[in-house]
Amino acid sequence: MKKRDFFVDGPISPQFVGESIARHQKKTSIGAHDIFLGQVRQDSVADKLVQAIEYTAYQEMAEPVLSSIMEEAFDQFELTCAHVYHSLGRINIGEICLFVFTSAPRRRSARQACTYIVEAIKEQVPIFGKELLGRNDYQWKVNT
Repeated sequence: MKKRDFFVDGPISPQFVGESIARHQKKTSIGAHDIFLGQVRQDSVADKLVQAIEYTAYQEMAEPVLSSIMEEAFDQFELTCAHVYHSLGRINIGEICLFVFTSAPRRRSARQACTYIVEAIKEQVPIFGKELLGRNDYQWKVNT
């Protein structure tokens, strides 16, 4: 499997998502795509509203874990291709911070692989989110 770039600086734009889909139209063995878009929501924390999340990652550890997750997905599901992009830096509420895109000959494989990848990322990858609650106020995000 080739080296992949999993991390992007800043939010993932809707244009990037659309262009990713468009690049797959010529792959005629694909019958289905499944997409997960993680968006920063405005949670309430101790009577304060989340304004943004500042994401960091231990990239030297995260990239091999992400590569392993991708390899496992290809081993378990009949995939044509799969892509993962996670934001680093400040992502404001309403912006996309995680984009998982799977393609397969049939929808069940695409859907199951996408779910598998998202859950594995949340459980295994050292990505950290600092929920920004206002001036000099934050808490570390707990994945649920």
